[in-house]
Amino acid sequence: MHLRTFAVLAASSLAWAEAGEKQARQAGSGPAAWDAAYSQASTALSKLSQQDKINIVTGVGWNKGPCVGNTPAIGSIGYPQLCLQDGPLGIRFGGSVTAFTPGIQAASTWDVELIRQRAVYLGAEAKGVGVHVLLGPVAGALGKIPNGGRNWEGFGPDPYLTGIAMSETIEGIQSNGVQACAKHFILNEQETNRETISSVVDDRTMHELYLFPFADAVHSNVASVMCSYNKVNGTWACENDKIQNGLLKKELGFKGYVMSDWNAQHTTNGAANGGMDMTMPGSDYNGGTILWGPQLHTAVNNGQVSKARLDDMAKRILASWYLLKQNSGYPATNLKANVQGNHKENVRAVARDGIVLLKNDDNILPLKKPGKLAVIGSSSVVNPAGRNACTDRGCNTGALGMGWGSGTTEYPYFVAPYDALKTRAQSDGTAINLSSSDSTSGVAAAASGADAALVFITADSGEGYITVEGATGDRPNLDPWHNGNQLVQAVAQANKNTIVVVHSTGPIILETILAQPGVKAVVWAGLPSQENGNALVDVLYGLVSPSGKLPYTIAKSEGDYGAPVQRSGTDQFAEGLFIDYRHFDKNGIAPRYEFGYGLSYTNFTYSSLTITSTASPGPASGETIPGGRSDLWETVATVTATIKNTGGVQGAEVPQLYITLPSSAPSSPPKQLRGFAKLKLAPGESKTATFNLRKRDLSYWDSGRQNWVVPSGSFGVNVGASSRDLRLNGKFDVS
Repeated sequence: MHLRTFAVLAASSLAWAEAGEKQARQAGSGPAAWDAAYSQASTALSKLSQQDKINIVTGVGWNKGPCVGNTPAIGSIGYPQLCLQDGPLGIRFGGSVTAFTPGIQAASTWDVELIRQRAVYLGAEAKGVGVHVLLGPVAGALGKIPNGGRNWEGFGPDPYLTGIAMSETIEGIQSNGVQACAKHFILNEQETNRETISSVVDDRTMHELYLFPFADAVHSNVASVMCSYNKVNGTWACENDKIQNGLLKKELGFKGYVMSDWNAQHTTNGAANGGMDMTMPGSDYNGGTILWGPQLHTAVNNGQVSKARLDDMAKRILASWYLLKQNSGYPATNLKANVQGNHKENVRAVARDGIVLLKNDDNILPLKKPGKLAVIGSSSVVNPAGRNACTDRGCNTGALGMGWGSGTTEYPYFVAPYDALKTRAQSDGTAINLSSSDSTSGVAAAASGADAALVFITADSGEGYITVEGATGDRPNLDPWHNGNQLVQAVAQANKNTIVVVHSTGPIILETILAQPGVKAVVWAGLPSQENGNALVDVLYGLVSPSGKLPYTIAKSEGDYGAPVQRSGTDQFAEGLFIDYRHFDKNGIAPRYEFGYGLSYTNFTYSSLTITSTASPGPASGETIPGGRSDLWETVATVTATIKNTGGVQGAEVPQLYITLPSSAPSSPPKQLRGFAKLKLAPGESKTATFNLRKRDLSYWDSGRQNWVVPSGSFGVNVGASSRDLRLNGKFDVS
């Protein structure tokens, strides 16, 4: 496990993580483990015919095996029919599996322990059903476009936060001997025209934003990477020599293999020579177009693709199989196996600790045995047609737990908000009045007379092959769905104690809602999956204090983001480095709720900032290891701060470290997240947050030198409760 920022935590609370670390070490990690895996792969390769090698790199075709992706078995070396299966939050099409929270909810916790545990459980379920390659986690879309359809599958638009989450998730999955797949590589930032658009980006932006979390993935020894549908600077991602061979394999030292997104390959020779190693699913969705298999055989025989390149493809795939020790005792594929175990506990914890309290006037929350509650909105109840009625969650009917598309799974059960609220109300003797409609007519009668009115609103998005209520993947705007603004207005006019609960795949504009005097609280509940209602009740009633922080910025208007969905054939990435809070900071735009923001039921004070540094200026110079030059991963500065719970209840705070580069660096964001910790604190308790800064955290990408460079001069250090609530300030010099 490489050095990363983490809180100083009690040893007992890390017992399960240490067990995962032990498994990870047993499964192998780092350059030495790759060397051993390559040695085994070379031995196996010597026993294979050319046809065997082509079978290893070519899927059997769409819908011709038990999994969404399959390759043929190779009996001579005991190589199984490889099973590749979605996805990032659970086993798609599984018969009895957990619907884990989406990545964006995990990111909202800012809790590396919960993120790691989620991944360990994901890996355990994948192995339990005999999946060899789990298609996740997601670092692309990174999320520069707030409307982006699949942003919710990943961890948000900050490359540092996403990088840490990628690292924890990959190590957790692979600790079980399951191959993780980092996707989608790269610049796949919208669903609109995703299979034709060209993403045009400059070299520095590529490195500092979009490649940054993939470096974390490679450093954590990810077994595979999935190339994306779009073009990058005019060339298909899956045929792009610069990004696959240049950036990924050479610069980042990636030892695993690159697979295509499903049907993202366009040519036989271009994909092979451009660095793609495995084609998935092996045909188009009609089973007609096949670009490898016999076509690759012909290309190799004709010298259009070298035999050495074919060997490299097969060896990379075999090496990943050996790295995770899947050659010994791996379960047979059975997607119907019951592998849920106690994993719902993590779902509830992530759903709960990812809830962000945005507004809490008059301390209306937590609720204290109200006499009467009103519960309003269609998303307060389970979809009346059934929790899994819509294929791949392709609708926004009933309570929302995840977006839609291939990154989903079936709910084994679903606890809607009303279900959990009703249970709690019965135990408290609270009368509860339900209006499970989004119509404003009659809502006043439902809301009036209640001690508080809970109104539920949503915004949904997903993958572009499904259209939901006119949204072809990406959201057409950032308004709440189903006339949510009007519903809240009607409720707030009828009840001066209105609490708005938002379930959404990404930011929505809240201005109309916040303008209502009757809206006393806004609870950003995100995407809580199967434990939706239980997690919400935990926070609403103060069983836990809310501790989530926003993993993106909520603006006052959609135009404030500066990165819209592109309808033409090209996205010029004109915003460069300046996305989300970096864009707001650079342009002096006031957000409604900033990146990293979140309230609590208690209060925290910050003190005692200390900074030590051994950093020196200049370019990185280490040898290339998985993740890039080795010295980039060395700790060169440490920042500490003391956080105290000065309130009356137990809570958890997320101190965040933001770095400002010296003036000697080229134009850079005013501040960049470079550390965070989650500290659980009893009333009156203090703990120290420790932030370890790696060389890469203090560097910018110098396109001229093609290297990461630590600039000379004074670095600004800011520690606070959000990107704009910076309570401790300091600096250190590098000369």
